[in-house]
Amino acid sequence: MYVMGIDLGSGGVRVVICDSRGVVAAEAGQGFAPDVDLPPAGPSYHEQDVSQWWPAAQAAIRAALAQAGSVGVSPQAVRALSVTSTSGTLVPLGADRRPLGPALMYNDSRAVAQAEQLNALAADFNARLGRSFQPSFGLCKILWVAQHDPARFAQVALWAHAGDYLVGCLTGVYDVSDYSTALKTGYDLLEQRWPAFIAQTGIPLERLPRIVAPGAVIGSVSASAAEATGLALGTVVRAGMTDASAALLASGAARPGEWNSTLGTTLVLKGISETLVRDPLGRVYCHLHPLGWWLPGAASSVGGERLRALAAGQSMALLDQQAAARGPSRLVMYPLARRGERFPFVAPDAEGFVIGQPENDTDLYRACLEGVALVERLCYDVLAELGAPAGERLYVTGGGSRSAVWNQIRADALGRQLARPEQPESAFGAALLAAAGTLYDDVAQAARAMVRIASVVDPDPAAQAHYDDQYARLVEACRARGYL
Repeated sequence: MYVMGIDLGSGGVRVVICDSRGVVAAEAGQGFAPDVDLPPAGPSYHEQDVSQWWPAAQAAIRAALAQAGSVGVSPQAVRALSVTSTSGTLVPLGADRRPLGPALMYNDSRAVAQAEQLNALAADFNARLGRSFQPSFGLCKILWVAQHDPARFAQVALWAHAGDYLVGCLTGVYDVSDYSTALKTGYDLLEQRWPAFIAQTGIPLERLPRIVAPGAVIGSVSASAAEATGLALGTVVRAGMTDASAALLASGAARPGEWNSTLGTTLVLKGISETLVRDPLGRVYCHLHPLGWWLPGAASSVGGERLRALAAGQSMALLDQQAAARGPSRLVMYPLARRGERFPFVAPDAEGFVIGQPENDTDLYRACLEGVALVERLCYDVLAELGAPAGERLYVTGGGSRSAVWNQIRADALGRQLARPEQPESAFGAALLAAAGTLYDDVAQAARAMVRIASVVDPDPAAQAHYDDQYARLVEACRARGYL
């Protein structure tokens, strides 16, 4: 038996088909134009043409099924599927369930004034959940439309999230979402309901979707969708999660205390906690795990962006080899590529720094690798202070995790074992949700059975003293600058 995971991203659709052991039988993707051409309204506006999504999904699903068919996997063997997508993306739908204009994307942050209004109105709600509304949150964008485009707002019969819309195309059921996806639309994760303060804004609660748990059955593939995609009629469609939460599942983190670091352009941390993590500084907010645990997450601005700037077009693999041969640096670097930091501290004016004089370019490159690792350690120390400690093994994903040299540096600096999964993508996480209740009792059981670890890196005890000293110097420098 097989399951399918579908990831509706900002630039295309990705599909994965895998078996009960997590062995991938097929994977395919189909891209589309990322953004709508907009009038010069400012850099905070990000919208997308929704009409691209369903054709792209059809093409990706058909390609994946054809690939699976070439190894003997029929459409009927795919027992269930789930869809994941970006967090905070919204589609206004009319009574006929057709989009009323473009989608407001996850990174659209025009609703600054609306976020302030909601934070004033929902102060008690935010205190209970340990977070605050940000301009990119879905509810802020709905309120912006209500205040700036009242004619369109009046026509909206349903505010659907991106994944909800694709599920609707597959099943005909557009008005169901999951509580992970609904978090930024204001859903109360503690009381499992839409809070009353939303109605006070003039947003009718009946225009928001009905909420279920991730992995719950929403419906099945309709006759028209089966004809369009090649999926078998009646294939079960289960609720998904946000792409970042699905990626956490795909990383291998499956129990409380297990964390994933995704290292790409920036560093994103997400883990599993038995208790709700409340951060008075607003650096961390929590999704809810399908099994009732919490999923705290935070993001730092350090990462590969600064490293690429240092590389200046040179071979990263060669630079890694030179950095490994050089050995540890005495430099201490906070490797920000641009002004501002979000975690482990909030400092909009923070700037990267280097303590010491580099011997050469290789020394500076090595210091950048180490600097990201030391900031990652500081992030996990802050999370432990907030009541969400990480275990002795961390699951690592993202482009940075492909560097064996960087992984060893990170393991040494963190003093923890790093495990890198074979399939760290959100689409694979969606497949795990499809398997929960279909092939396994729950998603944690599915993750333990299906996530396959590609490599494991153990910390070198001989490196501990060096990195302890470098870490102390980094923390002292951050405090001296008023960041901590």
